[in-house]
Amino acid sequence: MTDARATAEHLIRRFARQTNLLVAGRAVRVIGDDDTAHALREMLRALGAIDAETADALVFTPEPLLAGAPLPDRGDAAGRVDFAGAHMPVSRAQAARLAEDGTVRGVRIGIAMVLEPKTAQLALLLRDAGAEVAVYAHPDEIAVAVADVLRDRGIPVDGDPALTGRAERDAAIAFLRRGHDLLLDDGSHLIRLAHEERLVDGLVGAAEETTSGLAPLRAMQDAGVLCIPVVAVNDAPMKTSFDNRYGTGQSCVFAIADVLDGVGLSVRDQPAVVVGYGPVGVGVAAHLAALGAEVGVAETDPVRALQAAHDGHRVGPLMDLAPGALVVSATGAPYTIGADVLAVARIVAVAGGVPGEVDLDEGMLHPVLSPGGDLLAHLERHGVDGALVIDRGGCVNLTAGEGNPIEIMDLSFAVQLAAVAHLVREPLEPGVHRLPADVDASVARTALQARGQRIDARGSRQQIAEADWRSRRYAGSRA
Repeated sequence: MTDARATAEHLIRRFARQTNLLVAGRAVRVIGDDDTAHALREMLRALGAIDAETADALVFTPEPLLAGAPLPDRGDAAGRVDFAGAHMPVSRAQAARLAEDGTVRGVRIGIAMVLEPKTAQLALLLRDAGAEVAVYAHPDEIAVAVADVLRDRGIPVDGDPALTGRAERDAAIAFLRRGHDLLLDDGSHLIRLAHEERLVDGLVGAAEETTSGLAPLRAMQDAGVLCIPVVAVNDAPMKTSFDNRYGTGQSCVFAIADVLDGVGLSVRDQPAVVVGYGPVGVGVAAHLAALGAEVGVAETDPVRALQAAHDGHRVGPLMDLAPGALVVSATGAPYTIGADVLAVARIVAVAGGVPGEVDLDEGMLHPVLSPGGDLLAHLERHGVDGALVIDRGGCVNLTAGEGNPIEIMDLSFAVQLAAVAHLVREPLEPGVHRLPADVDASVARTALQARGQRIDARGSRQQIAEADWRSRRYAGSRA
């Protein structure tokens, strides 16, 4: 059955790699009754897929897939952008409302995010809703072909993979000097740079996508130096509950597994340690376990550590769990993985991530060859016999993959669009603001509708009873 599980895993990862689509929540149907088909059903269920006989179910037929039967062909960069758009119904619906009511007509919006097909769709949706859109991407976060697609479609893109140091900073400053009403940021790098360079005049507000980006913004707020309102998109349940848990979990674990194929290693049947058990860590641990890894969790927060234990994972100090293990940092904090861990771990990778999350001495990194003698692009060894390090501790789903699945970013970008509307419609004081719960719930209802799913509504009698604060236990004894 082990070989069948290995085959099933490779089929699922091939599907995810070639389509950038999500497994969790997807209706699937597996054809066949052999060991591979049984392993495929079991692994898909563990990853959150739903057995279904519906017309829209994704059909896995192992034999033709093993023989190389093609999956959907997304084509060139323009095709990948359009494919992403076809699988982002929630964002399309949000943008259509903005277009209908004219909320963003003429609003100048700067998008500073990882530039790949899904981000390109966000820019196009805002442009089509009437906004004036420009895009910036850091040198290590720009797909050049996708940038060219946006330029061909009339959206200016600033960013160049060749930029380093002062030239990179100057390019980001030049982007800010374009003049924006709103910034949509990932990591809050442009928001912070705007404050450093005193380029906040004219900014109505911003929206921040990530946990690691919100931490410094809250520090700025506490220090009294945050001059604009920022909507904490990351804190909206429709973002964190899906993007961090399912999106980053799938994309990072699958990217790690793809890289390890190059040296004949697997995440199956080996110890793995997830460092940090926030929403990202929960997702990474669940996906590692679904692929067959023995998962341990290292945490400094006692509540999260206890949660990990109740989810069935070993819990302990990192240095107790790390020897010989695949260690995945999911903290979003610098210096999480130090030299002591690099000396004893088998493999080290970062999910999500910030610069310096792995405290590397780059002078100690050595190239790694595949069993066939080819130099591997994403792996280096730290020291003579230290850990294999994936992409120098960069965010593995971006450095070795295509980022989070399309349907997940559909939800996250729908929240971004809702944040844009909130910033335009509601004058907010400088500081970090949560997206109102009713706005987040509206995005969820749109997502359910797009999936053809219905839920119950609370009855009027329930609502009346809830509004009556008096105890019903003693109702019979009232005078």
